[in-house]
Amino acid sequence: MADQTHVLFVEDDDVIREATQLALERDGFAVTAMPDGLSGLDAFRTNRPDIALLDVMVPGLDGVSLCRRIRDESTVPVIMLSARADSIDVVLGLEAGADDYVTKPFDGAVLVARIRAVLRRFGHASGPDRADEADSSAVGGPLSFGDLEVDTEGMEVRRGGEPVALTPTEMRLLLEFSSAPGTVLSRDKLLERVWDYGWGGDTRVVDVHVQRLRQKIGQDRIETVRGFGYKLKA
Repeated sequence: MADQTHVLFVEDDDVIREATQLALERDGFAVTAMPDGLSGLDAFRTNRPDIALLDVMVPGLDGVSLCRRIRDESTVPVIMLSARADSIDVVLGLEAGADDYVTKPFDGAVLVARIRAVLRRFGHASGPDRADEADSSAVGGPLSFGDLEVDTEGMEVRRGGEPVALTPTEMRLLLEFSSAPGTVLSRDKLLERVWDYGWGGDTRVVDVHVQRLRQKIGQDRIETVRGFGYKLKA
């Protein structure tokens, strides 16, 4: 179907790849499944999927490197799959540009929920998952914070007059900070508002994205309030 969401799934374990592909297809997704990173990169360039699910440990081109290559070419959402929740690979994947991660073994319903949550943030969801209203974090019109300019309607950011390229997740994070400058936002609140988590999530996702955002808009623009969260300096 033309309106199906297209998922690129890169996983070297045959059983996991086939079972997950079937589960996603039963939920209405169109799936291109590949066993290694190099074929995954080719499939990404050929098919231009709506979202990519990348296992960290795949042969040829590992998932982190594949994520980095995809991010060099596109802002398509990426979810990393990792067998170890406390692995450094999780942080490396997020630093490479992934928007979220899921720990293996995963429940199929949880994976689908996370995919749909990411797609809602990126505006790719169709049917009942499509957002009916504008993003509530967009406060309207251009905002200025020192040399930082945030156009909440045009979804553009400039620093010192120069354009700043942000991923959709980084943009949503900045919009949350911009809507309440000087107000401390907890990690849990950011997980709820930016990542659409209706349940507890790993706050490392927030910390890594804040650090990536700082690198682009200025290290001192977002302040850490120890024990509470982060705030944008007005």
